[in-house]
Amino acid sequence: MIANTPSPITGDLSLNQITAQQPRALEVFDRLGLDSCCGGAKSLALVCEKHQLDLDDVLRDLQALATR
Repeated sequence: MIANTPSPITGDLSLNQITAQQPRALEVFDRLGLDSCCGGAKSLALVCEKHQLDLDDVLRDLQALATR
């Protein structure tokens, strides 16, 4: 039997995909002022670039959710 493990969160995923995989990602998005509603179809990398956020820092924050 193969376990269904979620794929890693990357900058290529859209905000909607990340939220579907990790609902608590909304905490990070809200804190950073990222619109996961209207801008949810855009990739995390694109949104970070637009908001002048460091993608690696945001990814670390998102990945830390799994350990809390």
